[in-house]
Amino acid sequence: MKPRQKRFVFIAVALAGIALAVGLVLYALRGNVNLYFTPTQVFNNEVPKGRSFRIGGLVEEGSVKREKDGLTVNFVITDTHKSIPVVYKGILPDLFKEGKGVVAQGTVENGVMRAEEVLAKHDENYMPPEAADALKKAKAANAADAAALPSNAPAAVPVAK
Repeated sequence: MKPRQKRFVFIAVALAGIALAVGLVLYALRGNVNLYFTPTQVFNNEVPKGRSFRIGGLVEEGSVKREKDGLTVNFVITDTHKSIPVVYKGILPDLFKEGKGVVAQGTVENGVMRAEEVLAKHDENYMPPEAADALKKAKAANAADAAALPSNAPAAVPVAK
């Protein structure tokens, strides 16, 4: 082989190796990617069916109920516009409190989130950009809903069924 042909073969083999490595990395990561959604998106069925995802928002005041087994906890996550009930069996983080930010990972069955993992935010002042953006959108949607209601109509808080 001529030096030019050897160089071409070397470059072709190197490119094939890089493509294979990138393909294997992407294949390995596809099962570990957890998408983040808001309660409004879950309520509107914008979540992947039959696949685990993360939902974030605030724990609704007065919604935390513990079962007699001591491990099962029912609570509601809200983005101040829509709310989704969550069932979690396990030990909750120490920072988990009503009115505070939380992220739950799991699947939705019949409008109820079956959480496999619950994460509480670690700092009062920190909020992921996605969650802050979702809360701003929900607040704007609440204001729009309130403006559309007649002044004598009671305000309703929608809850997923």
